[in-house]
Amino acid sequence: MRIDFNEIEEMKIPCMNNGTGEMTVRMYYDGKYRIIPTAIHKGGSIGIHTQSSGDDMNYIISGTGKAICDGKVEELKSGVMHLCPKGSEHTIINTGEDDLVMITIVAEK
Repeated sequence: MRIDFNEIEEMKIPCMNNGTGEMTVRMYYDGKYRIIPTAIHKGGSIGIHTQSSGDDMNYIISGTGKAICDGKVEELKSGVMHLCPKGSEHTIINTGEDDLVMITIVAEK
């Protein structure tokens, strides 16, 4: 199956899960998978939340940040993947001067 994200409407999301700043996303969802190219803009974060729908996988394309999953801090940079299992509590924070760009995949179970 081919997914052309150029054909999916770009959305601006302010303060996701009571985080800070703004992020830009394009979301594909077929009831089984959510695949989301994401840019968390400078100073932005996804607020801490419980991952309830499925395992959350975030592959970092560019930028720098940190994830906190169940209290453990993980540094994020290009080539790193942050995995947050279903039921865990996590946040992602852009700590750099540029966008934190990633591909998020949530496999719902």
